[in-house]
Amino acid sequence: MRFRFRSVREASSWRSVGHRAAQKKMTNERVKWAGWPVLLHSVRTAVAASASLLVARIFKLPQSYWAPITTLVIVQSSLGAALSVSWQRFVGTALGAVLGGLVASHFGPNPLVFCISVFVLGLLCSLVRSDWSAYRFGGVALAIVLLVPRTGSASAWQIAFHRFAEVSIGIVVALIFAWIWPEGEPTRMMMLRPWQGSSVLAKLKQRGEV
Repeated sequence: MRFRFRSVREASSWRSVGHRAAQKKMTNERVKWAGWPVLLHSVRTAVAASASLLVARIFKLPQSYWAPITTLVIVQSSLGAALSVSWQRFVGTALGAVLGGLVASHFGPNPLVFCISVFVLGLLCSLVRSDWSAYRFGGVALAIVLLVPRTGSASAWQIAFHRFAEVSIGIVVALIFAWIWPEGEPTRMMMLRPWQGSSVLAKLKQRGEV
């Protein structure tokens, strides 16, 4: 009985070793196959973000970093998805910047005023039939215009315009790259773990991105 138990235990150990070896081989093959798409994805993202930052600096915008941040949010998507995200971000930023400039020109960065402004922004986004992403982007623009201390002689409307211009540059650059350098679905799927692929692909099909 003792010899039999040892044999079963050794057999189980050998099966475990073989299973780990097979998993390691599959992982190595996956990394080797995915290496090139991941490299292209990284290069594409880095070039797009850098181009957006350079364009914003050419226009001498004071907070030029908002342009590459916007590009990074949008450029990860396909062209169809990028158009949808870009439109929502454009609408939300415009509403947030205008509302922020209007409120900041009459009130200071008061918590109650900010709370009421965020509430009103949600109503405005609903009025123009925008989705929740537009509300989020608009809230960011509103918070920056209303809460960030103004330096020098810049007025609230100038800060609102700069914020809108920076985001617009990021959107335009992201759309240009989505058009001239589209990212295929295999590249995006390679960025996922094996157990995430099927569920994410199903969601992309529901949204019409694939």
